Amino acid sequence: MSNVEEFPLSLRRQPTEFEALVAAGGAALDAIPGAVYLCEAEGALIAYNAEAVQLWGRTPDLAKKERFCGSHQLYLLDGTPLAHADCPMATALRVGTPTRNAEVIMARPDGSRITALVNIRALRDHSGRIQGAINCFQDITGRKRVEEEVRRTTQDLEDFFENGAVGLHIVSSEGIIVRANKAELDMLGYRPEEYIGRHVAEFHADAPTIGDILQRLSCGERLDRYPARLRARDGSVKHVLITSNSRFVEGKFVNTRCFTIDVTKLHASEEARQASETRLAATYEAASVGISEIDENGRFLRVNDSLCRITGRSRDELLGMTFFDYTDPDDRAEDAELYARQVHGDIANYTIRKRALRPDGSVRHLDIFSSSVRDTEGRFLYGVRVAQDVTATKQLEDRLREGEQRMRDLLEALPAAIYTTDANGRINFYNRAAVEMAGRTPQPGDEWCVTWKLYWPDGSPLPHSECPMAVALRENRPVRGAEAVAERPDGGRVPFIPYPTPLRDAAGNLVGAINMLVDISERKRAENAQKVLIDELNHRVKNTLATVQSLASQTARHAADLEEFLPTFTGRLLAFARAHDLLTQRNWQDAPFEKLVGDIVAPVSGGRVMTEGPHVDLDARTALSVTMVFNELLTNAVKYGALSLPDGSVSLTWRVGRGNQSTLECEWRERGGPPVTPPKRRGFGTRLMERCIEHDLAGEFDLVFEPEGARCRMVFPIMLPASNG
Repeated sequence: MSNVEEFPLSLRRQPTEFEALVAAGGAALDAIPGAVYLCEAEGALIAYNAEAVQLWGRTPDLAKKERFCGSHQLYLLDGTPLAHADCPMATALRVGTPTRNAEVIMARPDGSRITALVNIRALRDHSGRIQGAINCFQDITGRKRVEEEVRRTTQDLEDFFENGAVGLHIVSSEGIIVRANKAELDMLGYRPEEYIGRHVAEFHADAPTIGDILQRLSCGERLDRYPARLRARDGSVKHVLITSNSRFVEGKFVNTRCFTIDVTKLHASEEARQASETRLAATYEAASVGISEIDENGRFLRVNDSLCRITGRSRDELLGMTFFDYTDPDDRAEDAELYARQVHGDIANYTIRKRALRPDGSVRHLDIFSSSVRDTEGRFLYGVRVAQDVTATKQLEDRLREGEQRMRDLLEALPAAIYTTDANGRINFYNRAAVEMAGRTPQPGDEWCVTWKLYWPDGSPLPHSECPMAVALRENRPVRGAEAVAERPDGGRVPFIPYPTPLRDAAGNLVGAINMLVDISERKRAENAQKVLIDELNHRVKNTLATVQSLASQTARHAADLEEFLPTFTGRLLAFARAHDLLTQRNWQDAPFEKLVGDIVAPVSGGRVMTEGPHVDLDARTALSVTMVFNELLTNAVKYGALSLPDGSVSLTWRVGRGNQSTLECEWRERGGPPVTPPKRRGFGTRLMERCIEHDLAGEFDLVFEPEGARCRMVFPIMLPASNG
């Protein structure tokens, strides 16, 4: 007899869902219609059915305790990789959260993918502890493909509606606008809330028109390019063409679909065309020039009143003849040849001046412009000829030519060298005196001057492109006061004064220039002779003053009351002598550098331009170049640099450098102005300064844009007076 008491069957522990499913085995899971697998509490796969294996594309090895899912790889719907440890099964096992109809992507070992719909539930024991979880999933790849196709189709339809090139709106059977695309709203300028939901008649400018449209559509009639007028938000009226049809459901009118094309500009163009044709017809008859239409043989098809007046013939007479019939025989062949080429399409149009014979025997000079009208395939339809009576102009031109010839004869007879150029400086006329002075005959293509070579009075080369004539043309102004030296091919040199003057047409446009070259060789020789006389006179005057001084001194010693007067009298005499000596010096035009600088900066300095350096005399050419440079630096400082601000200042220092050749070294430095950044490109001012120093004076020029202010250094040769020591 057993000592163990048997419990009633009703008191035995019932198995949990997890235990029951595990006990049932894989055969039971195969009976479930769908892919199913089980995981124990730690996530290890413990059972799965055949359909799961088919969807995974692989058979998991339960001995390896694969966790959470038997798929090769998991992804989210957007393609992001999903680790098995983060999948919904892992979440269900950790926190017991069920998953209902979630979608994930499962990748098979062969690379193929499916979209799976998963439903996961945690399995608990009798005390509520999670023992495992079950996942039922199914392949919804086909359904997703259909959904994606539907989505794309819907998106395409929406895109077609919203972004169509023409306006599109839908109107309900009651006439209410239920939808409108962007093109429609943009065309009329309304916001969606101002347009959609309102009756379509509110936007039509013509009540009978919209009434007719709605009536036709409600009866199922289709509209094709129906003209209408719509009111835009800004109050303007748009001309449109409406193409629309109706939608019926079970025989009941539901709505209309309307395409709206804006033809406002086309409508305006058509009105303008009609107005233009009306104006053209009026202009045709009212024109002061003769207008005609002619066939391919030159016979008149249509003429206006002006052509009748010009030719001295009636309209009926002209319509019975060709334009060759009144053309002077000497001009007929050329006009006929050109018109034949125009008819055949060799030329599109042509212009000719010819003589027309009138019935009264008089001759009129006509300017003819002939063109063609052709069809879309290029076939000749008719010619259009405009005839302008230029008889008076021709007579004036003849008189002008006669006057021009007389002027040429006059210029040839003048003893001064005279020549002219076109606006580009090319020589187009010269007289005999110009040839004699230059010692050569100008050649075709010569520019600026008839001379062979040019020099400044100091002997430095003067390029033709920088001569006074070039300056006059470039700056469109007369040039006066300049002197130059022309060298002939034989080596002889002729000093001269040019008088270049621009020539302009009636409208003031530059058409060329005329230049007169005055030979001053005799004057230069006279000046040299005069200098010799002045030097002699100066010597004599000094001797005279010395004599006067001696006499005055002797007189003063004999008169006691003159002793206080003597120093004053002697000083005045000496000052007078120095002034006299300065006026008679050979180079009296030389300029002191410090005075040159002072004159330049005086107008804007106000004490803010500090100068320092020794006394230096500059010859006229150097003074001119330096003046241009400092004027440019000062102008830039006032406009953009240190002198543009109240606290800015400029220092200018110079010193004389001695070596193989004496030089003047100058430094311009700005302080206290706005921050400086180097310009992106070199302007005309910089090039001008470089040319003045480096080219004209054979010096060195360096302009630096430092942040605290511009700094300029220049060095150029100077002529110092010879030492007496």
